[in-house]
Amino acid sequence: MRTYKIAAVSATVLFSLAMTACGSSDSDADAAPAATTATMAPTMAASSAPAMTSMTNFGPGCAAVPTDPANAGSFQAMAQVPVATAASGNPLLSTLVSAVKQADLVDSLNTAEAVTVFAPTNDAFGKIPEADLKKVLADKKTLTSVLTYHVVPGKLTPADLAGTHKTLEGDELTVSGSGEDFTVDGSAAVICGNVQTANANVYIIDSVLMPKS
Repeated sequence: MRTYKIAAVSATVLFSLAMTACGSSDSDADAAPAATTATMAPTMAASSAPAMTSMTNFGPGCAAVPTDPANAGSFQAMAQVPVATAASGNPLLSTLVSAVKQADLVDSLNTAEAVTVFAPTNDAFGKIPEADLKKVLADKKTLTSVLTYHVVPGKLTPADLAGTHKTLEGDELTVSGSGEDFTVDGSAAVICGNVQTANANVYIIDSVLMPKS
């Protein structure tokens, strides 16, 4: 009789342990998806947040750039071609393009691996007395010196822009400012910045820069 009672008690204990184990397993299974969901939530939230980019154009002069992607002067079209070709489609830069052609610098600029160009607008050239401008345009050596002073090796992002940079002409130019407000050599303001081309970053400026030597 005692043997029968011990066996019955043992069976009851084993049954209870089995039920507890099953309950624990089910609970863990239910908890696992919750934990997974909690872990994934921050990732999903982060991926849905808007990404900051260093490719954004800035400045009041950008409003004059064509918005139709099919237009050769639009930001989208300029980004697909090298810098001299890109400038030829931009209505703000027709005088600069003529000067680059006059100095035979089109191929040099288009084949440069990576450069930053400070591009004076037509109005910037208009600040130079007409007689002086014609004289510079007629002197290929001087014109080349002036134009290459506007070009810096490497693609400078807005974060890299402030500071002193050696130009292709050989002299150094200095950019001051931050954010979306930059001045080159203390006089030329960036009116449309961070314009992308296939091989250059372009900063359109409102005055022509002059080499120091």
